[in-house]
Amino acid sequence: MNADTIVYEKKDEVVRLAVLQNGQMVEFDTYNKHAAIEGNVYLGRLTHKMELASGNVGFKVNVGDTVEGFLNLGGFDTKDINLSEGQSIVVQVAQEKRAEKGAKLTRQIQIVGTTVVYKPFYTRVDISQKITDKEKVKSLYSLVRHNMKGQEGWAVRTSAADFEPEMIVEEMQKLRSVYEKIRMRARSATAPAILYMGEDPLYEYIRRHKDSLKKIVVNNHNIVEEIKETVDFEVEYCANPFEEYGLEDQLIEALNPSIALKSGGKVYIQQTKACVTIDVDSGSLREGANINELNREAAVEIARQIRLKNLSGKIVIDFAGDKDYQYMKPVMDTLETELADDPSRGRVVGLSKAGNIEILRQRRRPSLVDTYTDECPTCQGTGRVEK
Repeated sequence: MNADTIVYEKKDEVVRLAVLQNGQMVEFDTYNKHAAIEGNVYLGRLTHKMELASGNVGFKVNVGDTVEGFLNLGGFDTKDINLSEGQSIVVQVAQEKRAEKGAKLTRQIQIVGTTVVYKPFYTRVDISQKITDKEKVKSLYSLVRHNMKGQEGWAVRTSAADFEPEMIVEEMQKLRSVYEKIRMRARSATAPAILYMGEDPLYEYIRRHKDSLKKIVVNNHNIVEEIKETVDFEVEYCANPFEEYGLEDQLIEALNPSIALKSGGKVYIQQTKACVTIDVDSGSLREGANINELNREAAVEIARQIRLKNLSGKIVIDFAGDKDYQYMKPVMDTLETELADDPSRGRVVGLSKAGNIEILRQRRRPSLVDTYTDECPTCQGTGRVEK
C-alpha cells in the first residue's frame, strides 16, 4: 500500500492517527496515552484467580486501566509458579482491550526497537522471513549471536537489512538497558503502576510507510520539530487536521456497514462476536464478465476496509456469482496482493466447501466499531426491531 500522508491529532491524552492515499483514509488508529496500549509494561496486581481449560490457570490483573486485564499462565511451567490473589507481577500488554473485554497480558516481555526486538525470556535468534537475501540473513544471525549476553533471545526485524552492523549492536545494548530499568522500577513501585511506555505508534507508521510517504501533518508544534529530526520529507502543522482534511466525514462513512462500488454493486460488512461476515451484492449486474470484474473491485475495497475498520479474527466473505475455484482463484490472488504488507498479518486461508473465501487476521487493536460504538442494551447487537 503506497500511503502518501499521515495525519496525527492529539487532544488532551487522546491521539487520532490516519493514513491517507490520494486523500482517502486507508488506515485509522486512536489511543489514549493513559490506557493500556500494546507494548506497555506494568506492575499489575492479581485480583481474581481462574481455572481454565486443560488445567491452565489465569488471573484478572489490575494494571490501572478502566477494565482489568487477563493473564493466561498456560505459556509457563505453572508447577514452578506459586501466584496468588493480591500479589504484584510484571506484565506486558499483548492485545488491547476491546468491547467489554480487558487487555490480554503476558509475562513474556518484549522490548521492540527499530532493527531488533529484545526477548529476555527467549533463548534463540529469529530473523524476519521478509529478508530474502540468504547472505544477509546469515550475516545478521551471526552478528546478533556474537553480541548476545547470557540467556536472552532476539528477533531481527526486516528493517535491520538497511542498517549498519554497529547501529544494530548499539540498539541491542539500548534495549537491554530499557529492560534493566523496568526491573529496577518494579522493585520500588506499588501496583498498579506503569513501568514502561512503548514508542508512540506514530513512529511505527512512519517506518512502515517511509518508502511512499510525502507528508506528515500534526497539530503539535513540539512534535513537528521532533519528527523533522527523523524524516526528510514535509512535516506540516495544522491546528485541526482531521477537520481540515475532511477526515471527520470519512470516519462517519467508515462506520457504515455498506460500501457502494463504482461498478454498481455493494459490499456489506457485519461484525459479530464469533466472526466478521462480508457479502458482495452484484446489484443489477448479470452473470458473466461483469461479475468477475465486480468481484475483483470488491476484493480491493474489502482489503482496504479490513485495514480501515481494523477487522480481525475470522473473516468470511461471500462473493457474487459462481463460487467455483476457477472464478474465485483470481479474487483470492487479489486479496493476497492487497494484504501482503498488512502489519496485522491478514492472510487468505482459502475457499470453503460452501464457496466462501476465508481470511484470518491477527487481533491487536479494537475495531473501529468497538472504538466508537457500544452494543445496544435493548437488542444486544441484533439490530432488529420487534414486530
